[in-house]
Amino acid sequence: MTSLHNRHIKPLILAGLTGDNWGLEEYVKRGGYASLKRILSEGMTSDQVIAEIKASTLRGRGGAGFPSGLKWSFMPKNYEGQKYLVCNSDEGEPGTFKDRDILRYNPHAVIEGMAIAAYAMGVSVGYNYIHGEIFAEYARFEEALEQARAAGFLGDRILGSAYSFQLHAFHGYGAYICGEETALLESIEGKKGQPRFKPPFPASYGLYGKPTTINNTETFAAVPFIFQVGADAYAAMGKPNNGGTKIFSVSGDVENPGNYEIPLGTPFAELLKLAGGVRGGKKLKAVIPGGSSVPVVKGDLMMATDMDYDSVAKAGSMLGSGAVIVMDETRCMVKSLLRLSYFYFEESCGQCTPCREGTGWLYRMVHRIENGQGRAEDLDMLNSIADNIQGRTICALGDAAAMPVRAMILNFREEFEYHIEHKHCLVPAYV
Repeated sequence: MTSLHNRHIKPLILAGLTGDNWGLEEYVKRGGYASLKRILSEGMTSDQVIAEIKASTLRGRGGAGFPSGLKWSFMPKNYEGQKYLVCNSDEGEPGTFKDRDILRYNPHAVIEGMAIAAYAMGVSVGYNYIHGEIFAEYARFEEALEQARAAGFLGDRILGSAYSFQLHAFHGYGAYICGEETALLESIEGKKGQPRFKPPFPASYGLYGKPTTINNTETFAAVPFIFQVGADAYAAMGKPNNGGTKIFSVSGDVENPGNYEIPLGTPFAELLKLAGGVRGGKKLKAVIPGGSSVPVVKGDLMMATDMDYDSVAKAGSMLGSGAVIVMDETRCMVKSLLRLSYFYFEESCGQCTPCREGTGWLYRMVHRIENGQGRAEDLDMLNSIADNIQGRTICALGDAAAMPVRAMILNFREEFEYHIEHKHCLVPAYV
């Protein structure tokens, strides 16, 4: 866990935290729950809290990058029934491992952030849906919840105010599809985790049919810090429309893989340097900048790109979850795509025909090319199948399966053609 302090404010989500200082006492010493206390003691209105989040330009850290304050404003204000708040800690995107570190080292930041968000939206009940394959982090979050309840930061009449908020942890089942927000809601309800048709959107018809707002773990963890330093100062840490810091999970062919918290807008070259550079001094070949579901970017272009939502989009990809997968010159792009296509084939829930059938076609065709049985027409066929999947499914898993295929062929077509013609890899390490 490393933070880059090249701006005037020190990022707090993971900076300097270890397995020994995650508890309530240590969190309070670091200024924890001061933001919640201030909001309640000053009697800030819902509109004032949401306005602060909007001014901070905080964007969702789970993948889509949607403005958080705007999302909060969608929650109906005058609804008289139950409303829900949900934290998406179902971190299943290949290459992503930041949220589990937040739950492990700074769980109270998530709790405080959710309490503030619930106050802003008039919500009295919340759930944190935690990925089913990280039980230790689930147990720690449960312990942090007990600490917060005992200290009066959760429950009825929080800190003596009229505000009440009950927060519960929900252990998931390890299915990738449950990271999709409506499949997650179905899972909490005890149903099979499959995405819902939208509209209606969760803000109007969410958990148990009630208005619901869903944000990512890192998004909630940033909220207390925004109220500590002020929205303008938080926004100034990054770039316009890209405020604050972001945790990037760097893996692959680097010397020091891990989580790195840096201001948005930091050049990728600096992030790569923090991670020790390309392993063994080899040449950078490609980068997947936002988790396995986003398009791959050639190394040279990535070295000229900043790590923020807009800059990565200009490079032809997406910031996504912030999972940065680095590939050096020895990596075979066909073999890499085979692994990715297999993952999405296995994780498709099967609800939509284009995804259920198409992911199988993609995997089998790439498998054929990798194993020396490819045909010249396969590349155009792969692109055609990807086109017939993308944008034609209930959720984004179909897009996630299609985009890596299209980007790999676009950027490294010569490798695929070489595989087809010579029946083996172009990369010397794989010959």
